[in-house]
Amino acid sequence: MIKATFMIRFRLKELLAEKGFQENRRVTIDEVSQATGIHRTTLSKIANQRGYNTGTENVDRLCDYFKCKVEDIIEHVPIPDKSEPTA
Repeated sequence: MIKATFMIRFRLKELLAEKGFQENRRVTIDEVSQATGIHRTTLSKIANQRGYNTGTENVDRLCDYFKCKVEDIIEHVPIPDKSEPTA
């Protein structure tokens, strides 16, 4: 039996791609940084660092920017236990 642990995952990359597709242009982290006041480094960590922890103020700013709900930005995903052998 494989046990699962869970982690919070941010969907920032997906939201950037969706907004870019809707607006028929590339939306950059620099652009989001300027519009939200969230430092570019923080946005990069949110997008790329597994299990990164950020504050609710940043989540609120991202919701405002992308005009979405919290659950569109954050998801709770299982991570298989790596100590179990795989079949």
